[in-house]
Amino acid sequence: MSRILFTDVNILDGSGAPPFRGCVLVDGERIAQVSSEPALAAPNARVVAGRGATLMPGLIESHSHLTFLDMARSIDLGYVPPEEHMLLTVRNAKRLLDAGFTSCLSAASAKPRLDIVLRNAVDAGDFPGPRTLAASPEMTVTAGLGDVRLRHLYRQNFAEVLDGPAEFRRFAREMVREGVDTLKINISGDGGTTASPSRATVMLEVEVDAVCDVARAHGKRVAAHVRNGPSVQMALRNGVDILYHGNLIDDEACAALEAQKDRIFFAPTIGHTYTSLYEAGPWGITPEMGKARGLDQELERGIVNMKALKQRGVRVLPGGDYGFAWNPNGANARDLEHFVNLLGFSPMEAIVAATRLGGQLMLRPDDLGLVKPGYVADLLLVDGDPLADISLLRDSARLHGIMKAGAFHREPLHR
Repeated sequence: MSRILFTDVNILDGSGAPPFRGCVLVDGERIAQVSSEPALAAPNARVVAGRGATLMPGLIESHSHLTFLDMARSIDLGYVPPEEHMLLTVRNAKRLLDAGFTSCLSAASAKPRLDIVLRNAVDAGDFPGPRTLAASPEMTVTAGLGDVRLRHLYRQNFAEVLDGPAEFRRFAREMVREGVDTLKINISGDGGTTASPSRATVMLEVEVDAVCDVARAHGKRVAAHVRNGPSVQMALRNGVDILYHGNLIDDEACAALEAQKDRIFFAPTIGHTYTSLYEAGPWGITPEMGKARGLDQELERGIVNMKALKQRGVRVLPGGDYGFAWNPNGANARDLEHFVNLLGFSPMEAIVAATRLGGQLMLRPDDLGLVKPGYVADLLLVDGDPLADISLLRDSARLHGIMKAGAFHREPLHR
């Protein structure tokens, strides 16, 4: 097994403790030793001279869409044949690893088995990419987010359209059979749909219960698209584990989330809302059009609500719904900037949310997300101090070394 010694590095361990100068020994896939000494005696170890660079945990994405192909129209996903779609998904996985993300939790697969096949291939070492927890496609209802069918024409994009508890239960069981880690449901509407806006709660209680019942029976988790307060309450009543968006939640929903803060995770996906409002003009969505769709109000209220959830101790994680033309895969680290610039997180708090809390999200709280002996050696060697400038993490050129499970994906050149 290989041994690698990082010497003279500024260790930002992901715990929230102040960084310190020292060295880190990696033995095989795991971190063997962390010391405040500039170097250690490590026979037969390859030495990587840090020269003051920051050594920190690999980033963890809480809302990945590696199967989304950076298109302007989600309906175009339905026109991509599965074979080509799989190849493009593999490309996106490498992009995310190139950006410093060593783990990710999928928020939905654009076709039923893409996430599963990618997860297995990456785990087998066939292709480079972050370790992934695979999701089902988004389960929605007629007229809900993802239903692009017309009365005279069958069309499909990223969602499976189901109605009634029996249909939801059957499809959830099929996805469990195929091997997903997470079942995804769209409880609320969305600003991207005309029939079911964000303020609408479109799934029935019995439909949500059916999916959660399947998850409980098979040891899986459920993630939910929930824009408003009633949809959050429905999710919590039925045991949903991971909640996304929440722009329009109310005080009652905030209190309910706080009451279950030790069980649930919340990712506001603020990046997609921000870019859809301000940066989607080249793809036909001007800021004026975004405001007409209520995106300015969703962003404004989302900022207020996420600050409130942070104050209540809810685990709020970066993950900005990347995978669209104006919010592409590979730009995911920008969400840490949004957390600092919009949500009032300190750079340290944003990094902890994307590392230590991410390890908890991945169901490996004693294994991932920290620079600590015994933890998996997912490490970034960063040229500069991300606590002084969080935007460094968005500049892939400043990631001089990217290590996943003790092996370099990107070699630390000239060190």
